Amino acid sequence: MIRKNPVGTHILLDHHGGSRLTDSSYLESALKSAAHAAGATILSSSFHTFGGHGGITGVLLLAESHISIHTWPEKSYAAIDIFMCGGTCPERAVNCLAELLHPESVDITRIHRGALTEPEIPPVQIVADQSM
Repeated sequence: MIRKNPVGTHILLDHHGGSRLTDSSYLESALKSAAHAAGATILSSSFHTFGGHGGITGVLLLAESHISIHTWPEKSYAAIDIFMCGGTCPERAVNCLAELLHPESVDITRIHRGALTEPEIPPVQIVADQSM
């Protein structure tokens, strides 16, 4: 299958290790820095700290889509979701967050969203007529 003209890039990050996973203000600032680095326009933000281990869920609503983070400090883990369209560069957001959150390792999954999928047409094989 051939994918053509995606509407956006969706990047899923698994940050293992790292710092400041219970610091809501710092995480909000980090996501805002990442959005600016990618060339995105921030429309609003919302962050919530949970009891217990102090995990955080936060989201930036962007004109170009969103960036979200969910932390599990007891597991030293953060799940980060970056979805952007238009003239943005979500890879810059990925690099910015790595610099600010200092993960020990990062797993990255990239998905091109909304791409039209067309089947590949195999080349035509010409076979000579051997009945003559």
